[in-house]
Amino acid sequence: MKYLYTLRQHPLVLLLWTGLMLAGCVEPYAPAVINAPPRFLVVDGFVNADGPTRILLSRTTALSSKDAPPAERKARLVVEDEAGAVAFSLSETAPGLYEAPGLRLSEGRQYRLRITTAKGEQYASAYEVAKFTPPIESINWRAQDTGVNFYLNTNDPKGQSQYYRWEYDETWEIRSPYQPTVEYSDRAIRPIRSPYPFPLVCWTSNQSTRIILSKTTALTEDRVKDFRIRLLPSNSALLNRRYSLLVRQQTLTANEYAYWELLAKNTEQIGSLFDPQPSQLTGNVRRLDGEQAGELALGYVGVHSVTERRIFVSRTELPADVVPLTGYEDCLPPDIFDPFEIEVSPAPSSPGPGASGPTPRATREEARAKLHTVFADQSYLPIDQLTGSDIPTVTAKSRDCIDCRTRGTAVKPLFW
Repeated sequence: MKYLYTLRQHPLVLLLWTGLMLAGCVEPYAPAVINAPPRFLVVDGFVNADGPTRILLSRTTALSSKDAPPAERKARLVVEDEAGAVAFSLSETAPGLYEAPGLRLSEGRQYRLRITTAKGEQYASAYEVAKFTPPIESINWRAQDTGVNFYLNTNDPKGQSQYYRWEYDETWEIRSPYQPTVEYSDRAIRPIRSPYPFPLVCWTSNQSTRIILSKTTALTEDRVKDFRIRLLPSNSALLNRRYSLLVRQQTLTANEYAYWELLAKNTEQIGSLFDPQPSQLTGNVRRLDGEQAGELALGYVGVHSVTERRIFVSRTELPADVVPLTGYEDCLPPDIFDPFEIEVSPAPSSPGPGASGPTPRATREEARAKLHTVFADQSYLPIDQLTGSDIPTVTAKSRDCIDCRTRGTAVKPLFW
């Protein structure tokens, strides 16, 4: 490949000579192209045939750069049909992010995405036939020796889908093991105020990062049966209380499937001598104007709809031998903080019998100062008061162990 580049959204190329350099060179060598690569356009997204469309534009950046790839701003994006008519336009809703509300395209017709940058550069994806994705028939889970497996079933009676891709969002409920009864306020330990400042329940979400594909071209019917979409270890903290898996299904053309299949090989099946060699990835977006006409951009813009299905799993549904972690194992037990305690370094030599005196204790002023030093910035929080003094001994732990908002949000999802 002539140039080297990196992408935020798509790790499209693995550089073979990098491994050779690391194995055989004593001094690092950085070719000039690493520091000054061409700024290829990166197009991430697809045209939704029956729903909102979301396209992210950015530029490639140097391998040596630690900054995020720059967003391609103030571009004009339209979706055209095979006759050249504009089906709809997209608006920039955030730097480099272009969106359009849900519109239904005509099944079987061809569409493409056309891009005009702020500098007047013209790009367009290849025309693609609009495909409509069948619904997901079911998602089920089974606790097995490998863990808790989630399986998907889908079917296209028309036999027109054949090439499938899936993504998922997972959400789970978390609860801190602590509910403090005291707090540090106005330079003193006091009963915790009302309303209670810490949520009892939070929710955390993740998105899939793997490229998940399957095809039915070798089968007698267009049916995907018991396809494993997700595997969680039996002790996964995601299963500790309640877990939700939302799966999104897309049907692709043969060319788009081949693009994602090659991307998966280039990015996920690399690392050993027996893995496939990385290959040059070719998308379907090209430049139309000037001396650079025909130059590739990075990405593949398909035209298809999306269907989705959600499943919930509660802790009470799991078999007795499936015991999830809480995620707070490192937070137990709580610390005991005594503001009057003074840490004393061991003596260089042991004194004779009876020579040890009483353990030194801080003064009240020193203890108050110590309380302020430890609790003032709220990164470390008191939990319960252990003594009746106005400068008490307390149990305490880091905020991450007490406030579940450090690990998620206290805003309950609408689907929960």
